[in-house]
Amino acid sequence: MLQLTEDTPFSTQFMIIWLGITVVVVVLDYLIPAFGTKKYGGSRWGVAGTVIGLIVGIFIFPPFGIIIGPIAGALIGEALSGKTSEQAIRAAFGSFIGFLFGTMIKLVASSVMIYYFIAAL
Repeated sequence: MLQLTEDTPFSTQFMIIWLGITVVVVVLDYLIPAFGTKKYGGSRWGVAGTVIGLIVGIFIFPPFGIIIGPIAGALIGEALSGKTSEQAIRAAFGSFIGFLFGTMIKLVASSVMIYYFIAAL
């Protein structure tokens, strides 16, 4: 709304850069939990379960499904791949760590956006 005023505070280049940053943050938000699962010893099944759990969790039980879905998906995926419960829990923990890291990235990007908005006011 601020950009629609007569005195537009942000240049087109600035807006395009922030569009790119926003797209990257959104994509990373979906990829980082899967990467966390893989980093903590998850198999392809665990990574696939994380992604499926994230997508299903968004629709089934919002907003908590975004947290619970990838964790449950990693657990189920690892169980289906024949891993022990300890290995499955470790992969699910990696998914949770990935979720926290993705949330931190969104928080930082949003904070910078808020700063520019307030400064332009």
